[in-house]
Amino acid sequence: MPLFLRYGVALSFFICVAILSFEIVSTLAFGKRSRFAQPKASGLRGVLYAFGRGMMPWEKESAAKHPLTYFAGVAYHAGIFAALFYLFCVALFIELGVLTLFLLRLLLILGFLSGSGLLLRRALSSRMRKLSSPDDYASNLIVDGVLLLAAIDTYFGSATHFGSVTHLASTTWLLLLVSIIMFLYIPFGKIRHCFFFFYVRVLLGQFYGRRGVLPPRPHEA
Repeated sequence: MPLFLRYGVALSFFICVAILSFEIVSTLAFGKRSRFAQPKASGLRGVLYAFGRGMMPWEKESAAKHPLTYFAGVAYHAGIFAALFYLFCVALFIELGVLTLFLLRLLLILGFLSGSGLLLRRALSSRMRKLSSPDDYASNLIVDGVLLLAAIDTYFGSATHFGSVTHLASTTWLLLLVSIIMFLYIPFGKIRHCFFFFYVRVLLGQFYGRRGVLPPRPHEA
């Protein structure tokens, strides 16, 4: 069963990536509009802005007005990347050192607390409830479950101290099971934005960069 769970994580991950890749390729079926206007600036500059300065809170009106929510989101996503890295180590039998485990544990706990806080905010705010769908809650709960189990598993799990390859701590079993559910759910829920985010930012960056309508730097205004 332990090896079966690890294979299950690998299989569900590849299924997830395959479906998401198919969805992106499918968008090419809509074709590409011809652009008759001459470019006023560089599309590459737009892409660099989209992944650089454009990610800063002062460049986003909503983030500037809600800094706590913005930084909670940053901590949440940092915890998610930490969980994926930890899951990768568990699946490949990689034993982690004390310092690495401590840093991962810190990110995982901060991520879980941030995700739980954002979930509570969604549930308690009447305005947010009106804008939310069942998928919003399901996605958050699944990811929070992975973060919590990964944090607990850093104390007792396979990447902390290996015994037999065929033996897994109960927390590791649960982590792998919930991770399988998460990977299979990603292509059909809002969590897939983690994949489409990069694709869309490239497209937007190229479009607005080519038109030369990027916000000026303070010294350029």
